[in-house]
Amino acid sequence: MLPDFNRLKVFYYIYDLNSVVAAANELHLSQPAVSQQLQKLEAELKVPLFTRLHKKLVPTAAGEQLFKLVEPFIAKLQDEITHIRQPLDRPAGLLRIGAPREFGKEYLPRFCHEFRCLYPDVMFKLKFKECIPLLTMIREGGLDYALVDVYFKQGELPSFPDIFSIDPVLKEEMVLVCSKDYYQKHIAGDHSYKNLLNKDYMTDEDDPSILTLWFKHHFQKTPENLHVVMTIDSHEALITGLKLGMGLGIATAHLVWEEIQRGEVIPIATAQSNMVNMISLVQLQDKIPTLTEKTFRDFMIAKMKQTEILKRFQCTDS
Repeated sequence: MLPDFNRLKVFYYIYDLNSVVAAANELHLSQPAVSQQLQKLEAELKVPLFTRLHKKLVPTAAGEQLFKLVEPFIAKLQDEITHIRQPLDRPAGLLRIGAPREFGKEYLPRFCHEFRCLYPDVMFKLKFKECIPLLTMIREGGLDYALVDVYFKQGELPSFPDIFSIDPVLKEEMVLVCSKDYYQKHIAGDHSYKNLLNKDYMTDEDDPSILTLWFKHHFQKTPENLHVVMTIDSHEALITGLKLGMGLGIATAHLVWEEIQRGEVIPIATAQSNMVNMISLVQLQDKIPTLTEKTFRDFMIAKMKQTEILKRFQCTDS
């Protein structure tokens, strides 16, 4: 059975301030009341927590051990309470947002900084991960919402029930590219399924599903065993590897636009239009957004439409 939490709080302040009198002043209690709570806690635990030496308290080994358990909890509680007590008339408190790695690193810190210039009481906790980990964090309450790469239709998110609200925000084109040198040696204008099937590939995801989706989109066929020579968790590093001539890979079009224009990387075009990745705002379906969440969402979308992103993405009407 757990000890009384009020007594644990009294113990924490006695230990932290090394004084019953100081703890009583901090807690706005009388000194006898604090001493009584400590005695009851020691009786409850059946172990002394302090040794009394001439009006001085020396923690016992049990007292040291108990403080190590209690201190992190109370410290975290004190910190989080400030986030819970949010004003109702303006954005404030902690906002927990997830995003795809490269999109998040490129744009979110800037948006957060500009938002805090308007609303300095808002703090941010950002997580940059792939689609499924972000959806898991939303489902388990670890994120307020996330910008997620969605290649699936509503209700088709793998391994998840239909519990999410998915609001399209931006469309970005995904292109299969390689270096000019690799293209001349191994592609040479032949963009057929048969020729591409046996080439070297790189991916910045844990599995090659994005490559499979590209083939399905362009050829209506699903390759079984692509030769993936490198898996890496950074889109920037992926683009570096592609420019070095390590093989073919799926890149976000706007992130390699300048390299394409300079002829450093060559896109593999087919009769089909480029594959589109929808960046969508995802949250729990029945969640009612707080003032802070709604204000930042509107601010972020407005900023996207005002900056260079508008030239590179197709903004939706949401």
